[in-house]
Amino acid sequence: MILHVADLAVSYGRIQALDGITFEMDGGAVGLLGPNGAGKSTLLKALLGFVRFQQGVVRVFDYPMPARRLEVRQRLGYMPERDIVSPKVTAVGFLRYCGRLCGMTDVDALERAHEVLNYVGLGESRYRKMETYSTGMCQRVKFAQALIHDPKLLLLDEPTNGLDPEGRIEMLDLIREVSHKRNVCVLLSSHLLPDVEYVCDRVIMINKGRVAREGNIRELTTLRERQFEIRLRENQPAFFAALEQAGCTWNGNPGEKNVLTLSPDLDAKAVFEIARAHGAQVRHWRPVQHTLEEVFMAAIGREVR
Repeated sequence: MILHVADLAVSYGRIQALDGITFEMDGGAVGLLGPNGAGKSTLLKALLGFVRFQQGVVRVFDYPMPARRLEVRQRLGYMPERDIVSPKVTAVGFLRYCGRLCGMTDVDALERAHEVLNYVGLGESRYRKMETYSTGMCQRVKFAQALIHDPKLLLLDEPTNGLDPEGRIEMLDLIREVSHKRNVCVLLSSHLLPDVEYVCDRVIMINKGRVAREGNIRELTTLRERQFEIRLRENQPAFFAALEQAGCTWNGNPGEKNVLTLSPDLDAKAVFEIARAHGAQVRHWRPVQHTLEEVFMAAIGREVR
């Protein structure tokens, strides 16, 4: 078991940041979702041994935390939300220093620095001082330092913060490759649901310091009962009028994709028969799934707008 967390509680004075969190991880990419202030960053700090907890058990690679935090940190990589780059230092120099901190020789640290910088696609900019870097370049350096010692577990805290759409996709592709092709376990903390859906197979949703819901994303986003996406080519008014007479409801605009809710007495075959009777050509037909946003908002007790 890579991660085992049981009944974890952390407080800052009177503020209860974590209140009895329990979960396990044994590989793959897992998304850690929650609104601001839910306790995501505090949980990552507890896994790193940066905060002490009032109750609970945390084991990382079967090492008890925080007692064995030094051994744990040698085996995991951490990409914090805040900036960690040094403005007056080049990316190569910074990564070389990180490698030395991990116990590498100077030669090995320099070689590994170039290797991970090539992997994150920094290019010749690695020789410039980091004060000249864009936000996207700084994020690549942060990701590279998390990989410098070839960890088996990555803790990523808002890795796409401040990135433009193109840079965001490039960062997510890197994380997916590390997880799916290099077999590195990834815990991705984010408040951006599309990022989690793109990278992760499982999700842990926390709210007010507690696990609100967790599970496989495919299993959580189940099909909506008797709801289908439908788009027609022509004769929409007559077709939808006939469906309304049969007890169905729909929303959308003619010529666009509509969401159709079937009546209890109607099935998909009957819909196509009604379409044929009114000369309507069905161009798109697909069951509607619950979105991860709907599942998340329900878990934290809010409604989707």
